[in-house]
Amino acid sequence: MRIAVVNNFFPPRAGGSSHLSDSLARGYARAGHEVLVVTAAYQDAPGEETLSEGVRVVRLPAFMIPESKLAVSFDISFASRPSLKRRISALLDDFKPDVIHQHGQFFDLTWASGRYAAQRQIPSLLSVHTRLENPAAMYGRVFGALDKFVVTPRLKRFQPRIVVMDAHMHDYITRRYAGAYRDLVDIPVGVDPAWIQGGDRARGRARLGLDDQPVIMSIGHVIPQRDRLAVVEALPEVLRAHPDTKLIVVGRVYYDLFLDRAKELGVSDAVISLGAVAKTEIPDLIAAGDVECHEQGDGLGTATLEAMAAGTPVVGWGRLDNFPGMPLYDGKDIYLAKPGDTKGLSNRLITVFDDLDKAREVGLRGKQIITEHFTLQQVTNQYLSCLEDLVAHGPALGPATGERS
Repeated sequence: MRIAVVNNFFPPRAGGSSHLSDSLARGYARAGHEVLVVTAAYQDAPGEETLSEGVRVVRLPAFMIPESKLAVSFDISFASRPSLKRRISALLDDFKPDVIHQHGQFFDLTWASGRYAAQRQIPSLLSVHTRLENPAAMYGRVFGALDKFVVTPRLKRFQPRIVVMDAHMHDYITRRYAGAYRDLVDIPVGVDPAWIQGGDRARGRARLGLDDQPVIMSIGHVIPQRDRLAVVEALPEVLRAHPDTKLIVVGRVYYDLFLDRAKELGVSDAVISLGAVAKTEIPDLIAAGDVECHEQGDGLGTATLEAMAAGTPVVGWGRLDNFPGMPLYDGKDIYLAKPGDTKGLSNRLITVFDDLDKAREVGLRGKQIITEHFTLQQVTNQYLSCLEDLVAHGPALGPATGERS
């Protein structure tokens, strides 16, 4: 197959969808397929390059929108300009894709390549990584309007098959984009266990200036959807049971309300925010933690799966049916409280510290789940099967059924 991978986010830009699209593009090429990546320019990355696997990457001129609360404080590059339609058409006409794999439902490159797909009758697969939601009511209404009046009409033009990564995303897609897609397919987030495993606990503790006290490691950028408020609010109860506990937040802080809340609760001394760190430091840091927690009450994402891959027990908010067909068990594979249950979060953190041997067993079972279901190779194979099916059956010819394929 000739597969065009389209994502405004691509390395060197960091982020979950960026790394996944990169890994999938390389995996497609290793499987013998011809791959073109179309992305937005980012910092000083070259306008065009060829990766070691033979993947051609083209970065189109783009502008960066300012960080803001509306943009969930992320740096987002958009490639929209009068020449975009012509540039996309020229690139894809030259490449002649059999199928287009898009990432991100609200990006201009998705819309431009979707328009092209509809005109050329080429099937498309869309991976939705982020929900247009915000905990602040005003911004939430704005995002709802964007979904209704901007995103949905554009998806209707090319009716992509949409990848559903978890149960929360399924609920969101069927609620927000009804009638705008061909069908749905369940493919979980994929992770590479190798890079996160083998960290040195002693070196990680030395990096933090800590000895043997209980450590809650919290990995991932701090954004409104991953604001760390719940774990900070759980700290007073945890500290009463285990007074030396430290919460280590690792990731760029786009949303710092958790720091203000820590001051209000008098637990600032127990919170260490490292900010963004080099990826090479993460294995030692995750090994330094007794538990990982960033209370993903709206879905278990890449950082959670990577922590599980490292064998670190995870405590959080979530649904035990988060991954369709792969049930989780509280206290066996993971420690999960119901979303909004801060007391449940603190109780599970205390449970970990009360019995670290049992917690390590939970971490090992979580690691086994990742090995069996969530490795990048397994996920890449699922994507390839899905793309082959799309090529075999062609583009959508009518309205979406809303059913899973």
